[in-house]
This record gives sequence, structure tokens and C-alpha cells, in this order.
Amino acid sequence: YRAVFHSLKIGNRARQIAVPVIGAFVIGYFSYHSLKGDNGLSAYLSLSAEVAKAEIVLANRLQTRKSIEHRTTLLRPDNLDLDILDERSRSVLNVIEADERVILD
Repeated sequence: YRAVFHSLKIGNRARQIAVPVIGAFVIGYFSYHSLKGDNGLSAYLSLSAEVAKAEIVLANRLQTRKSIEHRTTLLRPDNLDLDILDERSRSVLNVIEADERVILD
């Protein structure tokens, strides 16, 4: 009778220890993967940094596009700017006047 009672004590003790240990492993597993997994916090921060860089590049490209659109607007026949036309023709033909100086950007 004592042996059975003693084995029940060991079984209860093992159960009392096993449940928190398994719970700790489960919590640790999900905590690790929430931080380091493919969809975890570190992946989110990395993607956020890439998005920020891409937005900066996009802003620069939009600025360049607006500048080009403005310059092409000045070359349209209905709104022709003679200075822009002169600049472009000299650039394309590679011609300057004798009294001019060329400053390269």
C-alpha cells in the first residue's frame, strides 16, 4: 500500500513540475519566433528600413521627373522659351559662340 501511495506522490510531483516546464518551453518557442522568425519583429524592422529607403528614392525620382517635365513644357511650340531652346540646341550640336565660356556641372 505504501509503494502505491509513494508512486502516486512521485506522479503528482512529476506532473506539478512538467506542466510549468512545458509551458515555459512553449512560451519560449513562440517568443523566439515572434522576435527572430520570418514574420517576426526583426523582419518587420528590416522591411521598415527598406521601405524608408525606397520612399527617399521615390521622392528623388519624382523631383527629377518634375524638373524634366517643367523643362519639356518650356520646349513646347505653344510655350517656347528661346533661352531653353538655345541651350538645348547648343548642347546637342556642341557649338558655342566665340565670346562664351563653358562651365560643366
